Amino acid sequence: MAAPPAEQLKRVLKPVHLWAIAVGLVISGEYFGWNLGWAVSGTIGFLIATLVITLMYITFIFSYTELTTSIPHAGGAFAYAYRAMGPIGGLIAGYATLIDFLLASPAIAISLGSYLHFLYPEIPVIQSAMLFNVAFIILNISGVKESATFSVFITVLAVAELLLYMGVVSPHFKMDNYMSNPMPFGWSGVFAALPFAVWFYLAIEGVAMVAEEVKEPKKNIPRGYISALATLVALALGVMILTGGITDWRKLSNLDYPLPEAIGIVLGKANGLTKIFASIGLFGLIASLHGTILASSRQVFAMARSGYLPRGLSNINHRFKTPHWALVAGGAVSFIAIYSGTTAQIIVLSVLGAILMYLMSMLSLFMLRKKEPKLERPFASPFYPFFPATALIISTITLFAIIWFNGWVSLIFLGGLVAVIIIFMLMGKHKIILTDEMMAAPEFTEA
Repeated sequence: MAAPPAEQLKRVLKPVHLWAIAVGLVISGEYFGWNLGWAVSGTIGFLIATLVITLMYITFIFSYTELTTSIPHAGGAFAYAYRAMGPIGGLIAGYATLIDFLLASPAIAISLGSYLHFLYPEIPVIQSAMLFNVAFIILNISGVKESATFSVFITVLAVAELLLYMGVVSPHFKMDNYMSNPMPFGWSGVFAALPFAVWFYLAIEGVAMVAEEVKEPKKNIPRGYISALATLVALALGVMILTGGITDWRKLSNLDYPLPEAIGIVLGKANGLTKIFASIGLFGLIASLHGTILASSRQVFAMARSGYLPRGLSNINHRFKTPHWALVAGGAVSFIAIYSGTTAQIIVLSVLGAILMYLMSMLSLFMLRKKEPKLERPFASPFYPFFPATALIISTITLFAIIWFNGWVSLIFLGGLVAVIIIFMLMGKHKIILTDEMMAAPEFTEA
C-alpha cells in the first residue's frame, strides 16, 4: 500500500503579500525601540548609527535575495548555511534566526501592551501582551493566505498612519531641539546605538521564511524585498528626524510609546486626536507581531523538519496547511520572555540573533559562489563582491559593538549557542547528512 503523500505548504503569496509581510514584520521598529538609541548616543550620534545600518541593510538585502531565490526554502539562513558550511554552520545560523524572530515577538507584544496602557491606564501591560500573542497564534494557524491578506490590510494602515504622523509633527520641528546635545557620549555612543538602529529594519529577512509559499518565487521575492526596503528607509529616516526636533529628545528616549507621547506634546494630551493617533498606532505593532509570529513558526517548522528540533513541531495541520505545533512552541517562548525581560534586553537579544544570522548568510553567499558556481541564481547580488562584503564587514563590527556594550545579555546569547552545539554533538546530529528530500518534506503525521 502506497504511503499517503506528505503535507505541503501552499504556494499562494504574490509580490503585494511579500511587500506587506516584509514591511509589516519591520514597521513596529518605527513605532518604538529605536528611540532607546537616543539614550546612549544623542540625536546626531544615532543618525550616524542609523545611516551605517541602513547601508548594511541595503547591501545585505540585495545579497540575501540571491540566496532566497536560489534556495527558496522555509529554513532561510539555516538552509543556506547548511548547504555552504554543513551541519554546524546550519545549526549556528538556525539558532541565530530563531533568537531573532522568537524574541522580536515578545518585545513587540510588550510595546502593544504599553500603547494600550497609554490609552487606558487600567489595562495592565503584561496581560494584554499575552492576549495579543494568543490571538495572532490562532490567526496564523487559520491559514497563510488569510493571514497574508490581513498583513496587506494592517500594513497599509500602519504606513498611512506614519505618513499622517510625519505630516502632523513636521510643522513643529525645530532644529535647535534636534541639535541640542547631539552626541553626549561621543563616538562610543554611535557604536552603543547600533542595535537600536538595527531595530528600524530587523526582521525584513523574514520573507525568506515563506519562500515555499510564494507563487513564482524567483521572480516575486526580489520584487517584494526591494519595494519593502525602499518603503522602510523612507519611513525610518522621516520618523526619527522629525520626532527629534519637536521637543527635548531626552523626554522620549526611554519610553515604549514615543510617538503617542510626541503627538501629545504637539497637540496636547487632552486633544481627541492624540488618543485617536495612539489607537491607530496599534496597527503598526499588530502588523509586526503578526509577521514575526508567522516567520518564527516557519523557522521552527523548517528546523524540526530537518531533525534539528523535535520532529513533532514539523506537523502541518490537514485543514489549514499551517505548522500549528511550531506556532504553539514559538508562543510558549514568547510568553516566557514577556514575563522575564525588559524591552531593551529583549531587543538586544533579538538583534544579536539577527546580526549573527546576517554574518552567516553573507559567509554562505561567498562560499556557495565558490562551492556551487553553476547553481541557478535568478537574482545575482549586484556589485558582487562589494555588496555582500560591505554587509559582512558592517554586521561584524555591529556584532562586536553589541557584545562590548551589552556584556550580560551577550553572555546569555552565547551561552545558549554553546549549549545547543554541545547537545547537538552529543546526540550525533552533526554526523547525519541531510538530503534535499529530508530538508523539504516532513513525515506524514496526523494533525
